Amino acid sequence: MLHGRRHLQLVDSERDSMRKACSFNAQLMDFIRPYVIPGAVTEELDRLIHEYTLDHGHKPACLGYHGFPKSCCTSVNEVICHGIPGSYALQEGDIVNVDITSIVDGWHGDQSETFLIGKVSDDALRVTQCAFDSLHLAIDAIKAESRVSEIGHAIIAEAKKYDFGVVEEYVGHGLGRRFHQDPSIPHVPTGAANSVKLYPGICFTIEPMINLGTKITVLDNSDGWTVRTKDGKLSAQFEHTIVMTEDGPEILTDTKDGPQKGHKFTN
Repeated sequence: MLHGRRHLQLVDSERDSMRKACSFNAQLMDFIRPYVIPGAVTEELDRLIHEYTLDHGHKPACLGYHGFPKSCCTSVNEVICHGIPGSYALQEGDIVNVDITSIVDGWHGDQSETFLIGKVSDDALRVTQCAFDSLHLAIDAIKAESRVSEIGHAIIAEAKKYDFGVVEEYVGHGLGRRFHQDPSIPHVPTGAANSVKLYPGICFTIEPMINLGTKITVLDNSDGWTVRTKDGKLSAQFEHTIVMTEDGPEILTDTKDGPQKGHKFTN
């Protein structure tokens, strides 16, 4: 690996290791998909994810990470990110983001999806669609040696069409043998992001968090993890792990059964 200004650039064999980790993580997302339905208890979803990961000889990266108590994050409705699975049973009309990260032979695969629980409101459809489209527009906006800020420009432009808020405090990140590493991938354009280029071999996540209302977030001090919208309105998120190749961005966490680029969410 090369270190320094260009961050960590994976050689071919390391890219293959990341492909393997991300392929399993996508498989795990498809495994849990049928269980994310009305009546599902978020702690039970976590148990299924935990056991499936261990049964395949891998490790859930979230469990114990800086003290996080579960193997995945389940962020329901106004929860933006880092929701802790517990006794809550998903209800008709909810939206829930399921965020999973696996460690496969020392390498990390990371992704999330927002699921619609039964029939949802028009607002829920709109914010979920915006988050999904923002992710894919951001991926389409970059190529080898693009500046990271181009990701934020694409996401902000889409969110403005709806007058939705884009979360600024929580960002995408470099990924590899470590869960979180450089470069930081903000979902709004910043001066720092404009100074960083995505050279071939850099592996990272894009994970826009789109709020129906204000972009302002509130951290739950009672558990130190759960992040909510300040106004209590809905938030949606989608995430992929990507490696920049010489030919452009390659999505490593594509699922077989999940929504693909161009998907339209409906009731």
